[in-house]
Amino acid sequence: MTATISPTSSKTTLALEARGLSCVRGERQLFSGLDLSVSAGQCLHIRGENGVGKTSLLRILTGLSKPESGEVLWGNQSIGLDSLAYHRELLFLGHRDALKEDLSAIENLKMYAELDDVALPLEKALATLWHFGLRGRENLPVHCLSAGQKRRLLMARMSTRQAKLWILDEPFNALDSKAVNALQDLIAEHLSDGGLVVLTSHQTVSLPSVRVLEL
Repeated sequence: MTATISPTSSKTTLALEARGLSCVRGERQLFSGLDLSVSAGQCLHIRGENGVGKTSLLRILTGLSKPESGEVLWGNQSIGLDSLAYHRELLFLGHRDALKEDLSAIENLKMYAELDDVALPLEKALATLWHFGLRGRENLPVHCLSAGQKRRLLMARMSTRQAKLWILDEPFNALDSKAVNALQDLIAEHLSDGGLVVLTSHQTVSLPSVRVLEL
């Protein structure tokens, strides 16, 4: 199984590759011999029925799980050789939102900026939250936000996190049509800046330079 996207951007030579990946969960083989390559300015949309291994594949690509066989490379180097450097270039959003429920929206955004070593003045943080429809909810504890509002907060983090590679697991879940369009615009902007995106979604996505991989 192979999904290869031909380079369309010369902004960077960065690329994410997987060679001969196999994944086993319990006694079941989810996939084997899987190759993929995504270069700067490109998006890979992974699709398939529940249980085929989409989330398992994303976890392998992030380095959170190890494949049964095969390897993942970032810039022609195995991600295991310098995992810290790889994770500095990576933004991963999984099914669990990883937000601190007892902190406010603005506190979460500021906290993650500090962890990511990104300068984020209060004015910019507020403007970012407002841009994603959270005006008036900046100081609410996250546990008071709806599922869609939490996803909007994660979108705000995506826009402030300086990472080249975005790996997103069902990022459009719990979003209304307006927020879906805003997220697609955010991803498109990231791609136009030479970023790379790998995502799963049961929905059809409208993005430039996108290729579909069916598991």
